[in-house]
Amino acid sequence: MHHALFTFKPNIVNDICIKDPLSSSVGLDIIRKGNEIISEKGFEYFTFKKLASEIQTTEATVYRYFENKQKFLLYLTSYYWSCVEYRLFLKNNNIEDPVTKLRNSIEIVSGHQGNKDAVLDYQKLFSIIINESSKSYMNRFVDDYNKHGGYFHYKKIVAYFREIIIAINPEYFYPNMLVSTIIEGIHHQIFFAQHLPSLTDKIRDEKELAEFYINLALTQIQK
Repeated sequence: MHHALFTFKPNIVNDICIKDPLSSSVGLDIIRKGNEIISEKGFEYFTFKKLASEIQTTEATVYRYFENKQKFLLYLTSYYWSCVEYRLFLKNNNIEDPVTKLRNSIEIVSGHQGNKDAVLDYQKLFSIIINESSKSYMNRFVDDYNKHGGYFHYKKIVAYFREIIIAINPEYFYPNMLVSTIIEGIHHQIFFAQHLPSLTDKIRDEKELAEFYINLALTQIQK
């Protein structure tokens, strides 16, 4: 693999936030409480005014860290992909077999178990990924955010998967398409199971969901 995966501390690109929230206790309060509010009540309910009230600060203070709530959501999703990146490093370090790496990687993006030392509650963060993350790129600002590196961390994960797929079959023609289909498909199936069960099938746990996508991926790659 050519990608250098870091020792865990979320390494969020600067253009997402005005001031790094990890650099102060107020900033930490902002992202922790924001993570909690969006997870429990939804992105539509969330405002900086409500967040400021919850942590007993001013709305202006929140705006010193984030330009708007869209970029706040983008920060949380980037934080998630940074966590995933670190978990991929831990799981696949010193493993040579690309099929095993692919299996491990799909299992990681299928689950909600995160880094124990993470700043944010990972289970709440994972629920945001399932329920809200598409709003971070399905909006009218997507091209501008992309131009300034807003989706760098997600794209880095896709690139990591792509290299594994190419290692399995260098002639496979659609690695990026397959990876994004797997990742977004996992998110959609979990969402459907929770809210629209007639659109999916019953699965016992996240391992069974991962196994479905592992088999789907290998069937495609090894044709």
